[in-house]
Amino acid sequence: MRILVTGATGNVGTAVLRRLSAEPDIEIIGVARRVPALGAGAPYDGVRWHAADLGDPAVVAPLAGWLDGVDAVIHLAWQIQPSHDRERLRRTNVDGTRHVLEAVRRAGVPVLAHASSVGVYGEGPKDRAVDESHPATGIPTSSYSRDKVAAEELLRAADGPRVVLLRPGLIFQHDAGSGIARLFLGPLLPVSLLRFRRVPLIPDHPRLRVQAVHADDVADAYLRAIRADVSGAFNIVADPVLEPAGLAHRFHGRTVPVPLGMLRGLAAATWRARLQPTDAGWLDLAVGVPLLDAGRAASELGWAPRHDAWAALDELVQGMSQHAGTASAALRPSSVTGLLPGHRDPA
Repeated sequence: MRILVTGATGNVGTAVLRRLSAEPDIEIIGVARRVPALGAGAPYDGVRWHAADLGDPAVVAPLAGWLDGVDAVIHLAWQIQPSHDRERLRRTNVDGTRHVLEAVRRAGVPVLAHASSVGVYGEGPKDRAVDESHPATGIPTSSYSRDKVAAEELLRAADGPRVVLLRPGLIFQHDAGSGIARLFLGPLLPVSLLRFRRVPLIPDHPRLRVQAVHADDVADAYLRAIRADVSGAFNIVADPVLEPAGLAHRFHGRTVPVPLGMLRGLAAATWRARLQPTDAGWLDLAVGVPLLDAGRAASELGWAPRHDAWAALDELVQGMSQHAGTASAALRPSSVTGLLPGHRDPA
């Protein structure tokens, strides 16, 4: 079985390569903007690499050629930074998805599995879980959410390949510590202090409840989805729900009730001042989207997470404090980057 993975050097891509490389019948083709150097080590060695900018319309023809004889595409390529360059993000995320779909159609690839997100959902409950029938209308103030909705709409309207849409919660692993810190925290926060596992104050609000899943469990869901005769959307999350009281207990702090307006104002002001790379839309997303029920993945894919959500978070925090990473450009270990937060590609 030959599988092409876009965005194969990122957080989920690295986990997918690990999972696929354990299957003796699978040959892997990887596509990324910056491919790993020769001898990068596992899981990048043994992959046939192609460097490409999926947002460029000229990529369709060569990509269709690379797809010759491919049995399935796992489309993970997605750009989160630079958050101040909205057009660049949409070019990669939405136009890039369109270009991948066009190449898949040209090459006649039968299966396309796409990295969707909890972010496609419209506002929903935080006291119960919803299934995949909840409206996928997004959170309007989140550009990430709008792009995820637009990409799904392209794929749901597509004829040709069998399309699978995985909708995970927050995705964590140890080796993504540096990469996630660069994307969401920027160079000014001293993440090395996390080694002491002390965060004295945790903002508290009834809607600050989110779900997470380990990257290796997401990778397993992708493999199960392309091997099974299924299509449509699948929620991918692990228990328990992450909430402020649990965070305070885990990080030896205490919760402080904070109005959402105050939190949003702080996020917006620090983002505009280039003090951190995460715009206020990410807070709107966190408090807006519903909790998810992963029952369909369990019943139709036989999927179950091997890590609970707290274990996944613990791995990430440890990875951040240790400046952990891999040999890929997206996940390389680093403690400091001189880039202005949210202004250019993270180093």
